[in-house]
Amino acid sequence: MDDPEILFEQRGRLGLVTLNRVKALNALTYGMVRALDAQLEIWAGDDSIGVVAIRGAGEKAFAAGGDIRWLFDTGQGGAEGARNFAFFADEYRLNTRIKRYPKPYVGLMDGIVMGGGVGVSIHGMRRVAGDRTMFAMPETGIGLFPDVGATWFLPRLPGAVGMWLGLTGARLKTADAVAAGVCDVYVPSGVHEEVLDALARFDAGAREPVEALDWVLEAFARVPEQETVLDRYRAQIDRHFAGETVEAVLGSLGADDLAWAGEQRAAILTKSPTSTRIAFRQIRAGAGLSFEDCMRLEYRLARYCMTHPDFYEGVRALIIDKDNAPNWQPATLAQADEAFVAEAFADLGKEELAF
Repeated sequence: MDDPEILFEQRGRLGLVTLNRVKALNALTYGMVRALDAQLEIWAGDDSIGVVAIRGAGEKAFAAGGDIRWLFDTGQGGAEGARNFAFFADEYRLNTRIKRYPKPYVGLMDGIVMGGGVGVSIHGMRRVAGDRTMFAMPETGIGLFPDVGATWFLPRLPGAVGMWLGLTGARLKTADAVAAGVCDVYVPSGVHEEVLDALARFDAGAREPVEALDWVLEAFARVPEQETVLDRYRAQIDRHFAGETVEAVLGSLGADDLAWAGEQRAAILTKSPTSTRIAFRQIRAGAGLSFEDCMRLEYRLARYCMTHPDFYEGVRALIIDKDNAPNWQPATLAQADEAFVAEAFADLGKEELAF
């Protein structure tokens, strides 16, 4: 028999979740989403559980995203894209449950953390980086948009860091993940089991849960030794990515002689123009929305992307055929203008995401 895709166990006061698709880099399936949501509901009402932690099996990944190949196959190139609506609705409800969870929730974000993996970790009370942490939101490269709550957390990162991450898909290693506020602390991977042992004895007592949790984690936390990209380029990020439009960002980067700026501009131009336009507007809008309204917006955007061609073309080019030559429709930002993407942001009326 195949191993279960997701494992749940109780260790003393700890409810431990292990994402268990090692060969698939622990990418989230629809079954995993539903199982995790159901288990969290049970643990929320279980007085014997004082804290929840989530980790990924193996050494390579916490979770490398959602199961996009399944979404591609289910949507059949866009003709049946509405079949994927339920996945996104339930995933976004899970993200919201984690954000509003009544007990401490800890994400051990060691290895690759992308897309759907971000959604089941970053919204917890505390996020722990390990030695192998590599965080990214690369969705615009497959004709999607930064989702699973990115509408909320990207605009709340320091300066213009969130816009930089959302438009370029830049990857953050351990030190940068902590410096950017994606993770709260760095704990060497080799002692994560000790952290879990300590959490198994978790008892907030008279203290606030977050204070008690920090007391546990601080005993294991260390200062990352890596030089950070943010140390080197934070001023440029804040200057270039503060533009009022995507075109302003690209123009600012293009006017900078620094090689790094040229690399960021080139990265943006490889992405779906439609997704890039959507991501810019979504991140700007998210700064003024509640978490629930961010998730409602993401559901609108997901439905749009599942019934338009770029997602299926992006997955074909990067995942299936691996020719890395997507034929985006439309092919330019000028064509994928604000009027073109307006439909993606339209109110769904009775079909809005409900919690």
